Amino acid sequence: MIVAATAIGVAVTGAGAAALADPAQQVPQPSATAQALGDFDFTRPQVVASNLTVPWGMDFLPDGSALVALRNSGQVIRVRPGQAPTPVTQIAGVAPGGEGGLLGLAVSPTHAQDGYVYVYLTTSTDNRIVRFRLTTPQTQQPILTGLARASIHNGGRIAFGPDGMLYAGVGDAGQTSTSQNPQSRNGKILRMRPDGSVPSDNPFPGSLVYSLGHRNVQGLAWDAQGRLLATEFGQNTWDEVNVIVPAGNYGWPIVEGRANDPRFRDPLLVWSTSQASPSGAAVAGNRLFVAALRGTRLWTVPLSTSGGAGTPVAELFGTYGRLRTVEYGPDGWLWVTTSNRDGRGSPAATDDRILRFPPRTS
Repeated sequence: MIVAATAIGVAVTGAGAAALADPAQQVPQPSATAQALGDFDFTRPQVVASNLTVPWGMDFLPDGSALVALRNSGQVIRVRPGQAPTPVTQIAGVAPGGEGGLLGLAVSPTHAQDGYVYVYLTTSTDNRIVRFRLTTPQTQQPILTGLARASIHNGGRIAFGPDGMLYAGVGDAGQTSTSQNPQSRNGKILRMRPDGSVPSDNPFPGSLVYSLGHRNVQGLAWDAQGRLLATEFGQNTWDEVNVIVPAGNYGWPIVEGRANDPRFRDPLLVWSTSQASPSGAAVAGNRLFVAALRGTRLWTVPLSTSGGAGTPVAELFGTYGRLRTVEYGPDGWLWVTTSNRDGRGSPAATDDRILRFPPRTS
């Protein structure tokens, strides 16, 4: 059940919600330096929505409001700072269970023209991607079906790249052999046109496969140089952030972490699985932000123009529990969702929450 949102400690209910001003107008604008660095004030959280159950995918509409996918209920909601969440649609066929359900969400980069919203979901038979328009949300068109599903390792993150193509992180669904099988779409990052068809410049002709050798990718983000960065769950030892290149093989299940094996691409960085279980990823300025589930923290990773990464710094360690998704909003704030009601957390009374953090002003 969706209940009232809160912002700046003020409960928002009923018709009065729309009357509140956007809290973004109540803070100074960030400095150019803060914007360039991707520097946020993690001591000044604002709760955009609360009492949700496993908010998973999130993306922004042209008006700055966010669409959020709720994993267990299969519902898409719309959230705005200072207002109560509003339901958008119920996605047909969602079969939640284990790590499956309604997962990733991506707004078309040409939404103003085509009106499309894309979601990745688990059904009773497969994982798939469907799209709908906000004007007719009950009409839901599958663009990709038949991905193997399981109670674990469904992947699920989808995002549009700077090239206008739709990318999808697809897990191995617990069948490790699929990751090295180029004929399988599981254990891969897929790249497709907005209608689900294969781009002519994909690395394997006629195939959606963009990279292979993945276990369970749940974060996709592009840096200022246009590099695709992907977060990936390890098994028992190393979680990873990888720089994704066309046709790159990232080693799973032969390799976990760094192998220094010329057949496979080593990660940009690794964490122990207790420190991370990395789900969502976002880039703001010259920093990569990674939402950690088991690690209950937000990792901040400096990025260099030369292609490297600096020493990661943990923010929000233990403050909000399991963190699922992080997105850099068009308002200049960093948005983060908790995932404490996913069956593996210890929910607070108001979980799950969507929070946002303002940019520093100096």
